[in-house]
Amino acid sequence: MKSTLFITGTGTGVGKTVLTALLAEFLRRRGLRVAALKPICSGGRDDAHILHTALGGTLPLDQINPWYFRAAIAPLLAARRERRRVTLAPVLAHIRAHRRRFDAVLIEGAGGLLSPLGVGFDSRKLITALDATPIIVASSQLGVVNQVLLTLEALPAGRRRRARVALMAPPSPEATASSNARLLRELTGRPIRQLPWFGQDFTPGKVLAEPRVNRTLAALMG
Repeated sequence: MKSTLFITGTGTGVGKTVLTALLAEFLRRRGLRVAALKPICSGGRDDAHILHTALGGTLPLDQINPWYFRAAIAPLLAARRERRRVTLAPVLAHIRAHRRRFDAVLIEGAGGLLSPLGVGFDSRKLITALDATPIIVASSQLGVVNQVLLTLEALPAGRRRRARVALMAPPSPEATASSNARLLRELTGRPIRQLPWFGQDFTPGKVLAEPRVNRTLAALMG
């Protein structure tokens, strides 16, 4: 198995890091050599630390997250505040170097699909350049149907056909949660995977003790 999966989302705080960490642990348990990268982040490195833990220390933190900025705003703007520039070529080179070493590479974007990550590029451009399979993560609450449809529409046609969708339950489920997946399946004609709320201090190892979670992740991986 050689695969490149790009975990993007309908926005920030929707569960991208949770899903990336779960997939990293899930694939490692199946004997695969896995890299989980969050190349660019702003507002702290908590997400990168979670991925570092999920990988069992396989990769140093600075390889998981080589570009990080203090301000909790779009990475492009956060970099400007620090008088720094992130361009596409070195980010692609960093990811491709890990693709040569690992069976599966998970790449977590920052913010939503079109959030500016650096000078002239966003997650959509990375997905296209890497020929990666997109996984769209969204919080299953009011408005998610529109958000997922817009994100799918923004993908290039070839990537859109391969895209997978994961709905993450919010801390306090809403009345619309049970119908969101059904409606998205109807409108998109594709499977919609759902995962429950795991709490603030979840650990992938404990979560993967639940057979239902394992089945969902296996289905998401195809």
